[in-house]
Amino acid sequence: MSTLLKVVSPVDGSIYAELPLADAKVIDETLAKAKRAAAEWRHTSIAERAELVLRFVEAFTAMKDEIVPELAWQMGRPIAYGAGEVRGFEERARYMVDIAESTLADIDVGQKEGFNRWISREPLGVVLAIAAWNYPYLIAVNVVLPAIMAGNAVILKHSGQTPLCAERFAAAFKLAGAPEGLFAAIHMSHDLTEKMIGDNRVDYVAFTGSVAGGHAIVKAAAGRFINVGLELGGKDPAYVRHDANLAHAVENLVDGAFFNSGQSCCGMERLYVHADVYDKFVEGFVDLTKGYKLGSPLDAATTLGPMVRSSAAAFVRGQTESAIRGGAKALIDEKLFPASKAGTPYLAPQVLVNVNHQMDVMREETFGPVIGIMKVSSDDEAIQLMNDSPYGLTAAVWTEDEAAAISIGDRVETGTFFMNRCDYLDPALPWTGIKDTGRGATLSRVGYEYLTRPKSHHLRTKTS
Repeated sequence: MSTLLKVVSPVDGSIYAELPLADAKVIDETLAKAKRAAAEWRHTSIAERAELVLRFVEAFTAMKDEIVPELAWQMGRPIAYGAGEVRGFEERARYMVDIAESTLADIDVGQKEGFNRWISREPLGVVLAIAAWNYPYLIAVNVVLPAIMAGNAVILKHSGQTPLCAERFAAAFKLAGAPEGLFAAIHMSHDLTEKMIGDNRVDYVAFTGSVAGGHAIVKAAAGRFINVGLELGGKDPAYVRHDANLAHAVENLVDGAFFNSGQSCCGMERLYVHADVYDKFVEGFVDLTKGYKLGSPLDAATTLGPMVRSSAAAFVRGQTESAIRGGAKALIDEKLFPASKAGTPYLAPQVLVNVNHQMDVMREETFGPVIGIMKVSSDDEAIQLMNDSPYGLTAAVWTEDEAAAISIGDRVETGTFFMNRCDYLDPALPWTGIKDTGRGATLSRVGYEYLTRPKSHHLRTKTS
């Protein structure tokens, strides 16, 4: 078996980077150092932790000019958008630092004569973060920095497509002066990753990836009484009501469907539009979609880069062709996007109508630049279709009626419900999903609950 991890760039199919894969000895040493670091770090103050993390953030953001083209080469993100991930990274990091003191403070449960009682939140120990490639810094920061702020040590195993992102974390922590073992970046095979999960020195696993990957993580942790946080697949829906601001809805939903070439965990994958505005909405959606420029992500004018790999593009093409065979109608002529070629990661955006829920494109995750649009006659019909999915990460409604949005949101099965926006994480709100999308939460005050354990303190102060 190869001892090197080779990153094949979607830009041109070249080998962009090669990194050594860890063997059993390296993994053992990494775990031993992390365990020692965690034992010491848990006794530091929140203020000390914040100082380190903020130095890390400063060191990381100073690398922006190197990070942006590096992202393009690793996973195809156009350089026009790469800086946005760095800004989002900083926003989330600083927010989680800001709320740490109050969130991790002891909880006073009230007075009781003769007793002193409170609840503290203790770090878990060693957190293993397994991050995905599509938003490689944003996904990782959701776990890494809150875990360290909570008093844990962290081992980051990043996707084999974006391993240099883990190396950036390591470099920034080194510049920030992190204690040895507090943070480690490691590159492992699937087999050794599973063995690390089963090691009793790992106290929590946070995984972002496929549903199949989530099942493998749970299986690897079976027999151990540790928690596993999972953010898995999605098929996020949106509903455009009869009273929506159509120009706003079109602009937001085209971006929500095609940003990052549709490779977003919370990207819009299926749209339901009220019959009263359906024709006008579809017309506007198609017109705006035609304005994208598909090409090399290294070109500043590119607004749609390649998918992460040729096989991913082939999967999306297959799902689209299957829908068309089933009666769907494609509204985008691929010839408008000359860079789109079969057998490559470069894929034109596509808009499908005449779709239904017998088609995989409306039921199974696509994770590419294709959207299906269905006409509906009522809120009830839209809600039924939105809930007709094995996934539940986000859902959204476009309407000028907030009361109606709240009523719809109460009935939609999802982790996050939006009104008049989509494809966004607010760090003040927990990022969570239901059904096959997974379990657990990151970000917000709730996210800290998954990175700590409660400890009860019950002191009798009077014995006579």
